[in-house]
Amino acid sequence: MILTARVGADQAGVRLDEGAARLFPQLSKTRIRTIIDWGGCAVGGTMVRVASRRLQAGDEIVLGVMEPERYREITLAPEDILFEDGGYLAVNKASGLNCQRTPYQLKGTVEYAVTLHFRACGSAEPARVIHRLDRGTSGVMIFPASRRAAAHISRELKEGRVEKVYWALVAGMPLADSWQVDAPVAKVGTSRYGVAPVGKAALTEFRVVARGNGATLVEARPRTGRTHQIRVHLAHGGLSIIGDTTYGGIAAPRMMLHCRTMTFRAEDGRPVSATAPPDREFTAACEQHGIQFGGA
Repeated sequence: MILTARVGADQAGVRLDEGAARLFPQLSKTRIRTIIDWGGCAVGGTMVRVASRRLQAGDEIVLGVMEPERYREITLAPEDILFEDGGYLAVNKASGLNCQRTPYQLKGTVEYAVTLHFRACGSAEPARVIHRLDRGTSGVMIFPASRRAAAHISRELKEGRVEKVYWALVAGMPLADSWQVDAPVAKVGTSRYGVAPVGKAALTEFRVVARGNGATLVEARPRTGRTHQIRVHLAHGGLSIIGDTTYGGIAAPRMMLHCRTMTFRAEDGRPVSATAPPDREFTAACEQHGIQFGGA
């Protein structure tokens, strides 16, 4: 929920937290301070994380209010780091986390956790998000450790030279063991996409990894990078991802979509590759449908 108000003469000169409490009486001052600390407050279009900042008449205050359970401090644990070689850092993003800052938060995102990791390693470089995973998707995210590395991997992504492999647990049984979907994807509603003639060209290759009882573990290789591409292409073929209720999937503890691997070549030609194990909820869902793969 986004709340907006403008500072009047009676709030001018007071602290940000105090003025916001007067302008948004439905929120406690404690909650407002939490919103400010987490990067969910903007004054005049700029994020402000200092509650003691003094307000001026005419300032526009915007607060992004999240559900209390989404305020989760995250840091990178050793097991979250897939590799780090000085040029690139690869991490295993958990399902349920935003990969980058939003109008609601900075803290509690993978971007912020990586920034803290870089600082702890003595680097002043920011965490540059050069590819994104949906909040419900888990798996490999790669962060460049320098501006030059960021420019290189961005070019590789644009030119389609980064190999990405996803695992998806879908309800139903594909007729073939491998197939591809070549169908344009367009925005069809708020935060929703679909196959539509006016959309952008999109191609995904699919392969069955394992068949179970009423569900199939599918490998997806997107050859283009459209928003929600894998989710849309599977739903278009009647194979909605379990947990992806936006596209007709049955309810589950999480959306069963996982970025398994990413592979590309660094500027000096060396191969860069990361593989992320799926989490326990993903493997448990597979096991419930008789699919065993040891969480590998």
